[in-house]
Amino acid sequence: MELRILGSGTSTGVPEVGCTCPVCTSDDPRDNRLRASALLHTDEGTTILIDCGPDFREQMMRSSWFGAIDGVLITHEHYDHVGGLDDLRPFCRFGEIPVFSDAYTAEHLRMRMPYCFVEHKYPGVPRIYLKEVKAGEPFLIKNTEIWPFQVMHGRLPILGYRIGGRLGYVTDMLTMPDASYELLKGVDVLVMNALRVEPHGTHQCISQALEAAARIGARETYFIHMSHHAGLHAEISRHLPPHVHFAYDGLKIKF
Repeated sequence: MELRILGSGTSTGVPEVGCTCPVCTSDDPRDNRLRASALLHTDEGTTILIDCGPDFREQMMRSSWFGAIDGVLITHEHYDHVGGLDDLRPFCRFGEIPVFSDAYTAEHLRMRMPYCFVEHKYPGVPRIYLKEVKAGEPFLIKNTEIWPFQVMHGRLPILGYRIGGRLGYVTDMLTMPDASYELLKGVDVLVMNALRVEPHGTHQCISQALEAAARIGARETYFIHMSHHAGLHAEISRHLPPHVHFAYDGLKIKF
């Protein structure tokens, strides 16, 4: 498998507009964090996009990759995770693209982007369609098995995904039920949110993310969804355990 981190940042991105802190003014490209998203190429030849935020077009221009996307996994309906769905249009040249989400998210996407999900679409509309999934009920994208599971974004239940048995992907989590922890046992790679140093009401801080990562015990863990309050990439990385890493935009993880 190869996982490409398209964006490693939180909802405001880094640099944050109007901020002159050391992270936002850093010349280290690893401190430039677009909104969180990832692109997975499996060993079976399946290509899966995880979330599709407002930076999707720029992320794909940076990646220089263009090909068929077999499915999009949506974690939840917040704008920084779905704001780029219309920019899937060029990728629809390869065929219709299914977008997988829970029922709550699907309802909000139909309200927010009704022109994408009507029966008779006008020319130019992205050829995408919704497929509702439930936590605990596995499904296939081509021949790759996906296990959705519940995590809590504050008090909002959202989805994480175990993909192909080897990858766990979690974002915007504050807490997670025991059953979801059990489902993640044995993954090779874990991608998980770690917003900042100080605690937050709806996201894990770095110390909480380290505790969750240790409980899951993946071979390698990569933190995403960082704000500028997480600190400089080079500095914070020195304080992480050997198999835990700060992800950065453009990082390719092969496993």
